[in-house]
Amino acid sequence: MTAKAQQVSIKQVHDDAAAACAAAGNKVPVPEAIPRSPINADVMGWFQDKGLSWVVRILAIIGAIGVWQLASSFQWSFFLSFENVPTPVVVFDALLAQLNNAEFYKHIMVSLQRILLSYLLAVVIGVLIGVLMGMYKIAEDIFLPYIEILRPIPAVAWIPMAILVMPTEESSIIFITFLGALFPIILNTVHGVEQTPVNLIRAAKSFGANGRNILWHVVLPGALPSILAGLAIGMGVAWFSLLAGEIISGQYGIGYFTWSAYTLVEYPNIIIGMLIIGLLGTGSTALVRLMAKPMLRWQGEKGGNR
Repeated sequence: MTAKAQQVSIKQVHDDAAAACAAAGNKVPVPEAIPRSPINADVMGWFQDKGLSWVVRILAIIGAIGVWQLASSFQWSFFLSFENVPTPVVVFDALLAQLNNAEFYKHIMVSLQRILLSYLLAVVIGVLIGVLMGMYKIAEDIFLPYIEILRPIPAVAWIPMAILVMPTEESSIIFITFLGALFPIILNTVHGVEQTPVNLIRAAKSFGANGRNILWHVVLPGALPSILAGLAIGMGVAWFSLLAGEIISGQYGIGYFTWSAYTLVEYPNIIIGMLIIGLLGTGSTALVRLMAKPMLRWQGEKGGNR
């Protein structure tokens, strides 16, 4: 068989097969696309949603460290002076030395204990006062003047009075930290309670709910987003107040560690103290948000695209 005859035979076979499929009402089969692996799809979805954002954040931090390294290495001195600022490499070496020092961990643990005790007190008392102020006019009239007068006073200004009033320096530091966390929690709780829709309260009353049921099943769930925002803000302010107290009257704590490094001209330890403060504050605030997340499942996913 010649090559030309072979090509005609193959074409005839293909045409006959296509005609048979058409007569049967079927289309010529087309190979299906290979399905994407669910694991790969999940990875790509995560990267599109959050992965790219984290990459940008990490690159931003690396860029800041690079600028710091250059400014310290060349002793930049224009408006901001980096002549006495150690480089990141020097700070990292000092950090490794501190990680082998047991007293460094003692400073951290003392600060964490003070934060835990003062913050828990602020949460309990702040939410209670905030709910009372939001629900009862008489409670608002009683507490609001004190809050408006005392709230603007910074933590440093409270230190002399706390030392005079409190029996020990430790209790004075806890008191200052407690005040720092208290006011944001109270104000956010009041805001959340006052924003509870009146129609929901009337509907609950129409179904026979008493005051306690309305509080637990209507007011507090509706106020939770604002309350939890106040808890996160209060944690940040608590760290600020704690460090002010430790610098002035403390003998241990990460604030005392940082201030001691300044007085002893140990510049790398100053930066170490600042970084540890930032990490502890960020971590504790993130922990508060994480613990609060299950309470807000009813809100669903956040709207909007970012």
